[in-house]
Amino acid sequence: MEPYVVLEKKVGETPLMAMETWKRSRPDLKNVPVTYAGRLDPMASGKLLVLLGEECKKKDSYLNLDKEYEIEVLLDIGSDTGDALGLVTYSNLEVRTNPKMLASILKNEEGAHMRSYPAFSSKPAGGIPLFKRALMGTLDEVETPEHMEVIRSIKYTGSYTLSTDELKKGIEEYLEKVPKNDERSKEVGADFRIHDVRASWKELWSGMREREFRVLRLRVSCGSGSYMRTLAGRIGEALGTKSLALSIRRTKLGREWNGVWLKSY
Repeated sequence: MEPYVVLEKKVGETPLMAMETWKRSRPDLKNVPVTYAGRLDPMASGKLLVLLGEECKKKDSYLNLDKEYEIEVLLDIGSDTGDALGLVTYSNLEVRTNPKMLASILKNEEGAHMRSYPAFSSKPAGGIPLFKRALMGTLDEVETPEHMEVIRSIKYTGSYTLSTDELKKGIEEYLEKVPKNDERSKEVGADFRIHDVRASWKELWSGMREREFRVLRLRVSCGSGSYMRTLAGRIGEALGTKSLALSIRRTKLGREWNGVWLKSY
């Protein structure tokens, strides 16, 4: 039996959903233990490493793998989660970029930096995940933990524009993919605040004039524990506007050294 399998997680699947869907297609593995090594946001897509059988006992050795992502950064709109599945705010600006300015901003993001964990992350603080504290309004009761984030390289691969109507349609389709929970759960955050998020976007559109939005395409090589949602937000801040990660796709996992992938799953 193979020690692991690499799945392509879809937008709108949690890692657990992706793993369980795959396992149902493999009846020969019905009684075999499985676990995924490394989280991936439900609204992100891409490679998910799933360990099988005895390899599950080695999970810790897989948790610090390097990653590569392809992300799209939407300018002039931000959110409290750093992606489109959040409560949104509009900068009321139409920021333009130039190659020299953008290259400098991306270069400044490279290297090792001490960063605070995002408010909407599963990192515990005082025994409670930060995202639950954010939803309960108790973030100010604890000091937000920090970690060393390593960004090895960021490559600008192009940009495109979306009209207001095109962006609105894309966001509506995106939110339709949010994982649905039919159970009446009391678990904080179980429904991803989907009703509040939709209401937030609706309010934004109600006062929005027709315009074009710029979307930057980036390829990011990074160490484990790097958050693309907060990276997207920092890029907008450096440009003097708001921004969010419109899409996140994980394209590689493994070990990288000086731009060369020595091992890739």
